[in-house]
Amino acid sequence: MRPFKYNRPLDLATASNAGTSGSFIAGGTNLLDLMKCDVEQPSQLVDLNHLGLGSISETADGGLELGALATNTTTAYHPIVQERYPILSRAILAGASPQLRNKATNGGNLLQRTRCPYFFDTDSPCNKRVPGSGCPAKEGYSKLHAILGASDSCIATHPSDMCVALRALDATIRVSGPHGERRIEFADFHRLPGDQPEIETSLEKGEVITAILLPADGFADNFAYFKVRERASYAFALVSVAAVARLEGNQLKEGRVALGGVAAKPWRDLEAESLLCDQPCNAETFGNFADALLQSAKTYPGNRFKVPMARAAIVRALSEATHLNQL
Repeated sequence: MRPFKYNRPLDLATASNAGTSGSFIAGGTNLLDLMKCDVEQPSQLVDLNHLGLGSISETADGGLELGALATNTTTAYHPIVQERYPILSRAILAGASPQLRNKATNGGNLLQRTRCPYFFDTDSPCNKRVPGSGCPAKEGYSKLHAILGASDSCIATHPSDMCVALRALDATIRVSGPHGERRIEFADFHRLPGDQPEIETSLEKGEVITAILLPADGFADNFAYFKVRERASYAFALVSVAAVARLEGNQLKEGRVALGGVAAKPWRDLEAESLLCDQPCNAETFGNFADALLQSAKTYPGNRFKVPMARAAIVRALSEATHLNQL
């Protein structure tokens, strides 16, 4: 690990200004690994842990505010999250080990970087790490890589489970920076690679995530989080599905599906979701939707299995969310 300066600001304004020339650190569960591998080489670490952003509280409109510095464990086991947003609790608990969840923060979870092995190997080319150097995953090891939203420059995936649930819930991110405070819709927070895979979020330099805002409706009665991975614990998703629904009898009035493990950001297709509106809850409806959602998939030699796997996972998650086996 290379030498760096340590800065511990006590207010947001100071942190934002320091962050324009350094890297923010909270739990450090991802950043420290990247520094040890020499993937990231910050000259200064700006410690956010003293800014009082760890609370979880209800909002005036009936939603919930998750402090950016609240740990994943605190969030997953918070009684309001478990009661009103159980899909979020389930998704968090599907990711990482208890030890990591005890340290990892909500804001850091949003900002964790890909686990593509070429990104971590500084002897390999990687457009995300060194723009213009190439993407060896397209012809090499691609088992964990994207089938949706990728580009010729990068086919890496975003590793978060929590973010998949947040996308299904239509969360909002509140940030503070040198130019003041603003809110970012979760759908716009993470970027697809395009020609600039090194730019992963819509954050501006020096901006700090202060909170995640959840809407009042957490779909507590009709939800499912289903994750396919190579081992039962502490493994990143090959495919994950967050599904929530609004029902009237056996009819779907609304269905939302977010996918993880298949793109550089949690993946939703609002046009495909229209196929779930005012439709019966059955395998045919769910299969037609899955086919529409995956019709633009582009695979590589090592990840062709992801298309049928994702289709099966979508149908299973929607069946669970709508209690199909109980109808």
